[in-house]
Amino acid sequence: MRTALVRKPIDLTALLAEVSDASNGATSIFIGTVRCLNDGKKVLGIEYSAYEPMAEKEIAEIIAEASGMFGVQHIVVEHRLGELAVGDASIAIVTGHPRRAAAIDAMRYCVEELKTRAPIWKREHYADGSRDWVSAVTSREA
Repeated sequence: MRTALVRKPIDLTALLAEVSDASNGATSIFIGTVRCLNDGKKVLGIEYSAYEPMAEKEIAEIIAEASGMFGVQHIVVEHRLGELAVGDASIAIVTGHPRRAAAIDAMRYCVEELKTRAPIWKREHYADGSRDWVSAVTSREA
């Protein structure tokens, strides 16, 4: 189990290796990427910032909760900070468990809780030259 705020591209192969275990029959992966359009505005990139000590603590608590709720011992979360371009991975959550339901449920729990609880902010940069802070919870999908 590991969490990290990183300023370099996320290495999905390395994250998969971290949750790899002969007992796991399922691996669940969520990769959040910077999209080119938001609320009808063309996005050129995103700037992520965080209150790092609090964000790291909160993400660690979230994965501990997921582990306890779903019995998943293999969870890795990395979230990028800094300037990202369209198409860049901003977050990766990888879970491994003997059964798929637990791996998927733990991964989804981590995504949803991180979006609402971790003090990580994103500022979108638009093609028209404007920039705007965007709430992670206003566009939350079910």
